[in-house]
Amino acid sequence: MTFRPGMRGAAVLAAGSLALTACSAGSLGSSDDSGGGPGSNTVTITYLIGNQDQDIKTANQLVKDFTAKNPTITVKTETRPAGSEGDNIVKTRLATGDMPDVFNYNTGSLFQAIAPQKNLVPLSDQPYLKDLDENFTKTVTADGQVYGVPGGGFMGGGVLYSIPVYTKLGLKPPTTWAEFMANNAKIKAAGGVAPVIQTYGETWTSQLFVLGDFHNVAAAEPDFADRYTKNQAKYATSPAALKGFEHTQAVHDAGYENKDFASAKLPDGLRMLAQGKGAHYPNLSGVVANMVSTHPEAAKNVGLFALPGDDASKNGLTVWTPGANYIPKTTTGDKLEAAKKFLAFFASPEGCASLSKAAAPTGPYAVKGCTLPDDVPQAIKDMQPYLDKEGGSSLALEFLSPVKGPSLEQITVEVGSGIRKAKDGAARYDEDVKKQAQQLGLAGW
Repeated sequence: MTFRPGMRGAAVLAAGSLALTACSAGSLGSSDDSGGGPGSNTVTITYLIGNQDQDIKTANQLVKDFTAKNPTITVKTETRPAGSEGDNIVKTRLATGDMPDVFNYNTGSLFQAIAPQKNLVPLSDQPYLKDLDENFTKTVTADGQVYGVPGGGFMGGGVLYSIPVYTKLGLKPPTTWAEFMANNAKIKAAGGVAPVIQTYGETWTSQLFVLGDFHNVAAAEPDFADRYTKNQAKYATSPAALKGFEHTQAVHDAGYENKDFASAKLPDGLRMLAQGKGAHYPNLSGVVANMVSTHPEAAKNVGLFALPGDDASKNGLTVWTPGANYIPKTTTGDKLEAAKKFLAFFASPEGCASLSKAAAPTGPYAVKGCTLPDDVPQAIKDMQPYLDKEGGSSLALEFLSPVKGPSLEQITVEVGSGIRKAKDGAARYDEDVKKQAQQLGLAGW
């Protein structure tokens, strides 16, 4: 049920390679990894990151700003590849005791898969933990211990919408599904604008009405994720979980999609939205930076609201947490103290400001006291109230359950194209997840 890696955007730190491919600013102070030589007060640590250009750019900025405040600490960067190859490298290096002093990696189920209790240094005694968003800390906690600090901002799964279209027709962002469909009806009646943009030529984008709806599922069935993991809850038999598939079908049945929905791709959808030729585009906030880079006017003309459910009083945003930074247990002594200072920098407003210098935020930061830059796109600003509101946001299911299936995007394309009914699609997805759940050895499967 995880989105494919390519859609998460280069702004999220996530991956890297074994070869030392980049030395960041601040790594030039000493050639002695053990600490700068006899009589020296400096210590050198190594930071394992992703090998994408943005990963390296972000790390360089962070290290530059960190070492300016901590001149006795030198940070060198090392990279690893993304995807399953990178996962295997992380697991191997942890198992062999060869992991660099600090490393960036996934949160949620992939974090649990690297045996944090055995391999990582717990951070529960660090004073900054009280400043970390609870949505984030849930994804880096094992047996009551917190092991990671955020390496970026949240992403929200909601509906990007055209502010000029809404202004022209006198519409307000909906807080219930009925209001959303009423807005679509008014937009269709006015003519000239597709009420809902869908881009099934890029299949991962078809999943938002299901995956972005999980806040509403959790609000209706708070124990769904736990029961789902134990094979006690199903999409096809849970009224709340089924609604994502039903909504996907309803938009198609009402004729609200753009005419080329079957072949259009992400750039087409972003263009339609930016130009006001489409009113709504269910998607992740991570695509906003790409849209603004090619359509600068979208920074002011496109907003975001959470996928609405049935109850306006429980309206809230489904969020995807950033990757996290961890310290392996093989980091000891002066290096451990330096590594802890480095992580504390990530968990501070100064660290957030450094991240903002390197890349446009994908959403609000997971650290209290951090603020978004004034020039951040409106759609990103629109996420903040959900994060600030008690009960206004929930983690995506993939952070709460390891049960996932590889075929969701194909199934949601079928449901959203009128090929398969919602109930049938949900039942098919329930079957799709079985194999992985069994491979994981989960109880009840």
